[in-house]
Amino acid sequence: MDELKELKERLSQERPAQWRDLPDIGLYMDQVVSYMPRQLISYAGGDALTPAMVNNYIKDGLLPRADGKKYGRTHLAYLTAICALKRVLSVRETKALLHAAAEGEEDWALYAKFLGQMDMALERTADALDPDTPREELAGLALSLALRSYADQLACQRILDLITPQEATKAERKRRVKEG
Repeated sequence: MDELKELKERLSQERPAQWRDLPDIGLYMDQVVSYMPRQLISYAGGDALTPAMVNNYIKDGLLPRADGKKYGRTHLAYLTAICALKRVLSVRETKALLHAAAEGEEDWALYAKFLGQMDMALERTADALDPDTPREELAGLALSLALRSYADQLACQRILDLITPQEATKAERKRRVKEG
């Protein structure tokens, strides 16, 4: 089936830009919003990033503030991760995960880890697709993928529960030190 073959190829080949390939000059908000659709595989136009979303991510602490009115590699890297993760995690969970993963990491190293994990996940899913699957078996394939997503999300949620109290404790300690 051509559609499955095309999906498998996209999952196998399309990847976000490497750190070194992200624009090395500051971008204005409209440039960021127009750049981001190139970063992730999408089949629906409803996933488009908006300036309001970027501003909310900054306000919620997921994304660093712009340098003046310009956004650099760090912003694009974080936005790539946020846009991928928002499909399966809440803003609070995404923030907890990114903050935990970023501890002690340079931005480029964190982004490299993210890309490595994304590559493995996309390859695993591509491997599960057989372009020769008969149409009458597609529902079973979709069910299998959905249940794998369910199981992965359950595990992710539990691991985030284990991470989040540590993050809250660190924030509480910092607050007490500042007050102290």
